[in-house]
Amino acid sequence: MLSPWFSLFRKVLKILFAVIAAVCSSCSRTDNAEKTNTAAVEAAIVEAQYSTFIRKPAGPPTVKTDMLDHHGSPISVACNTCHTTRPANHEAKIGTVLLQFHQGIKGAHGNLNCVACHHPDEGYQSLRLANGKSLPYTEVMQLCAQCHGPQYRDYQHGAHGGMNGYWDLSRGNRYRNNCIDCHNAHAPKFPTLQPAPGPINPHASQTSGMQGAGHE
Repeated sequence: MLSPWFSLFRKVLKILFAVIAAVCSSCSRTDNAEKTNTAAVEAAIVEAQYSTFIRKPAGPPTVKTDMLDHHGSPISVACNTCHTTRPANHEAKIGTVLLQFHQGIKGAHGNLNCVACHHPDEGYQSLRLANGKSLPYTEVMQLCAQCHGPQYRDYQHGAHGGMNGYWDLSRGNRYRNNCIDCHNAHAPKFPTLQPAPGPINPHASQTSGMQGAGHE
């Protein structure tokens, strides 16, 4: 028969082992959590090595004149060179036949007035938001997004707009076009195109009627 002291000693050992096991388990969970957090931080650091850059216009557009500089290149002038010297024509619409300036502009962008997008109070040197606030030309995408919401949403998700570079930002930078890199601001709709014939199947039988056939 075991003595009472020995039974008490066994109980104390069981309690001690249970405490040690609990502490070790807690440390193991902490270590695993720290490893997970460290891995996430390291992944974020790698991801942040490169960025996505959206191309922007250099600034307000300029208009080429008939004059040449000493290199023989056309001299360009800023919009406000002329527009600040005369009252703005608030009635002019895209597609209006202009008799003095901008005769080369062919517009097809709804029934918009010129001043719907160009700010008349600043000599057309800036864009104009729907609420009347001024917007620099470099932020033209913000202007387009006011009306073309679905396209802008798709752009944000990567389903609209051209890009090059890397999808994986741990390998290199990503470069994206803005709206006017692809679209003419005054006539943004792309013309209807005839798709090219499909590829020829080199393995098709000569008697199958498929050799040289276009893709339907």
